[in-house]
Amino acid sequence: MTMNAALKLTVDDVRQRVSKEEWEVRVKLAACYRLVAHYGWDDLVYTHISARVPGPHHHFLINPYGVMFEEVTASSLVKVDIDGNVVLDNGYAINPAGYTIHSAIHAARENAGCVLHLHTNAGVAVSAQKHGLLPITQTAMIFTNQIAFHDYEGIALNLDERERLVADLGDKDVMLLRNHGTLTVGRDVPGAFTRMFFFERACQMQIAALSAGYDRVNFPPQAAIDTVEQQGKHGMDKAGQLEWPALLRKLDRIDPSYRD
Repeated sequence: MTMNAALKLTVDDVRQRVSKEEWEVRVKLAACYRLVAHYGWDDLVYTHISARVPGPHHHFLINPYGVMFEEVTASSLVKVDIDGNVVLDNGYAINPAGYTIHSAIHAARENAGCVLHLHTNAGVAVSAQKHGLLPITQTAMIFTNQIAFHDYEGIALNLDERERLVADLGDKDVMLLRNHGTLTVGRDVPGAFTRMFFFERACQMQIAALSAGYDRVNFPPQAAIDTVEQQGKHGMDKAGQLEWPALLRKLDRIDPSYRD
């Protein structure tokens, strides 16, 4: 674990040094990490989820590097500024690749309250397919014309990539990072997680369907695809509002320590 034990702050230390609003975001983000682990979307200590800290300083929270997602807590999250400087030193470091991707989006998008990036089997598999996500399931049709694409440039350690990543994302909230993985943006943590839940499901369904061969896949009528696209836009505007309280109840039954 990448940590300076002498500097590690207690839960009470962190809670007393941040605003009530920041602590609430910390709890939601820690819950998001635990949910990603629960659904089997984590990749050891890699990939990352970030959330903007309320206030004028453009700070954001990200996972402590070297900590499994199932171990992340509200107090262990690391607060950094847009330049990657740790604002509240709780003894943990951050993943440089995570900083590259997340700082780019938080700096460019004021509405990016949360950015979620994964390397799931299904998400990476679809990102490696030339046609991307196909409108062959109801879940996939929700994302019709809503997905941005970013070509693979290597592990995200080159800060110059940020400009191209942001340009490719534009105003969209869902992205396929070619040959790499998936990314969602939400106005808050519940919104980003809920988008990713359905995006991941759509990718899983596509890989299952294509196992029978592309020629055997049934494509629905274009009118149906267009209808679901419009319905999906309305639904995604409210992403997380209904689902999030239920998800927190699930986590609290499993292990409420994410709140620490």
